[in-house]
Amino acid sequence: MCSDRKKTVFWKVDAICPDPEIIRQAGLILRRGGLVAFPTETVYGLGANALDVSAVEKIFTAKGRPQDNPLIVHVSGVDPVYEYTSFVPQKARLLMEKFWPGPLTLILPGNGKIPEKVSGGLPDLAFRMPDHAVALALIKEAGVPVAAPSANLSGRPSPTAAGHVLADLEGRIDVILDGGPSGMGVESTVLDMTGDIPAILRPGGITPGRIRTVTGAVILDGTLLDNGETPPRPRSPGMKYRHYAPSAPLVLVEGSPDMVMREIIKLAGDYTRRGKKVGILCRDGQQDRYPGLTICAGTDDDPASVAAALYAALRLFEGTGVDIILAEGVEARGMGLAVANRLRRAAGGNIIKVRHNQGIPTFTNNESQEE
Repeated sequence: MCSDRKKTVFWKVDAICPDPEIIRQAGLILRRGGLVAFPTETVYGLGANALDVSAVEKIFTAKGRPQDNPLIVHVSGVDPVYEYTSFVPQKARLLMEKFWPGPLTLILPGNGKIPEKVSGGLPDLAFRMPDHAVALALIKEAGVPVAAPSANLSGRPSPTAAGHVLADLEGRIDVILDGGPSGMGVESTVLDMTGDIPAILRPGGITPGRIRTVTGAVILDGTLLDNGETPPRPRSPGMKYRHYAPSAPLVLVEGSPDMVMREIIKLAGDYTRRGKKVGILCRDGQQDRYPGLTICAGTDDDPASVAAALYAALRLFEGTGVDIILAEGVEARGMGLAVANRLRRAAGGNIIKVRHNQGIPTFTNNESQEE
């Protein structure tokens, strides 16, 4: 269906009390093997029946997604987790009780009932129960587990509004449910529960500190400590390939705020003298200190506000004709860990660290223990 370039249906739906008839029709499309984009509290997802290999394959085709990049199985309750896994450890049960519905994805051993296409050929599966009325109603109505990555072309900034989905996937999918903007703005935390100690494979809306209150020890996967390099085989979405990237190259500058600002101003001047149009991604209130085009995402003292605005800000640059984007780094602590991770992936290794006597914000396992 997605390869026919048919017109994509766009349905407005109330984010709190979704129209039952719209949900019924969208659920039917999912059961019949179609693709439905839907809002969640994190970003918009692109759903297919996780039990239907042909339907799942359409996700990879529509997005241009690499076949080894795993998908997350979205559920409307905890029962399907027990139905489609071979073992659910006690810590995973406690995490579901505390954080579901919510932006936490748990990786658990599969039992073969869900096709390997969903997991990218891996034996384990990723499960999440989203905290959004539209998403939960849709999954419940479909009556099947719903495999869903973000509803964007592969590698692009994730969609936090239905218009972003339409811009990327019009003619490639069947339906877009427009439930308004996503509140959180970055994807869920992915937590691997298959080892002795839970491991964060992708930071997100549930911070390491909050996880630690349930599990005790928690570690960060080593790939989150690098400068955008990728593992040979991803165990979670967002671990391999360039992700979250706008059309123009992005250069990330990390360090103390004053040194970051000086470096960005210097770089902007260098690029401008070479005839390049420069865009600067900064925090609200800083735009007057920079030359040229600036787009703001959140405030310095609130990394959650940066997360909520990040992807929309990156997409805004695409209509400006900039040749290069210079971005302020974020301290990789608490919710800032997720933002720093997304910016590093978007930069694809184009990262400049400026030193200062206060040190450089970076990923460390000590920081992973903090809220």
